[in-house]
Amino acid sequence: MAQLPDHLDLHLIRILYLLLCEKNVSRVALKLDQPQPSISASLRKLRELTGDPLLVRGGRGMVPTQHGESLKLPAKRILDEVGQLFLQKTPFASMEESRTFRIGAPDYLDIQFLPTVVARLRRESPKSRIVIQSLGAEVDSIRMLSDGDLDLIIGNWQEPPEHLHLSRLFEDPIVCAMRADSPYAKRTDANEMTVDDYLNLPHVAPSPTLPGFHGVIDSFLAEHGLERNVMVESAYFSLIPHMLTQTDLVLTTGRQYLRFYERNLPIKVFTVPLRFPPMRFYQLWHERVHQAPEHKWLRDQITQAAAALSGK
Repeated sequence: MAQLPDHLDLHLIRILYLLLCEKNVSRVALKLDQPQPSISASLRKLRELTGDPLLVRGGRGMVPTQHGESLKLPAKRILDEVGQLFLQKTPFASMEESRTFRIGAPDYLDIQFLPTVVARLRRESPKSRIVIQSLGAEVDSIRMLSDGDLDLIIGNWQEPPEHLHLSRLFEDPIVCAMRADSPYAKRTDANEMTVDDYLNLPHVAPSPTLPGFHGVIDSFLAEHGLERNVMVESAYFSLIPHMLTQTDLVLTTGRQYLRFYERNLPIKVFTVPLRFPPMRFYQLWHERVHQAPEHKWLRDQITQAAAALSGK
């Protein structure tokens, strides 16, 4: 076999594959819209490179030699792999393919949101695996996105990191809640809480979920020169509604989050006497997975799950 040239033309491999399939120089020339002498010259070059005739005369035209036939599948494999590198990616076949999706999310989401997401992913991609990572101050989720340990994160930020891609999922107006039979709740209408009342009542607040992140409530208050009376800080946000039922504490959070607990716990929801901006929930992802078909599919499923909950 002749020595391979330093630069092997991919088009030559395509001609090789088509010649072995079509077994006819003229048909290959038509397929590639090239003159027949050009294809004949390529066949001569291929014979020099392989040290084999590749195509020889048979009873009904040209037929591949044994060596030529052995090159057919490798040539196709090369063309397919190059196609995966540079040509348009095929959509994720969710019902047939298997992937592992890693999602970072805090536990202060609507209690129905992640179960809805998981149910949707299980239904639409039953062979895929789902890993949900909790977010906390000790977890550098931004780094995990860039390193590939997470595929996306869900949360609320006043100013999401600029270097990440994002899409908005839903908004949740801010309210507060306390034990329904507490002295204050019994004597005060749900729409009559004053600013002084709000600031001075004992509050329970979640621990930061990201390094240096103080939360939208306290950030807003600080911007307006105000401070609430936080008496308890908890890393277990999902337990806080249950804390309300046995204490005098006040929880400030999204209205949508409290819907479930309002139905199932003896708590009373109040209109907050301050004009907090709504909690805006996003999904964020890194450029690393921005174009991947399976991750586009994943983000679309999460968007649809959010839309379904918002419509309830």
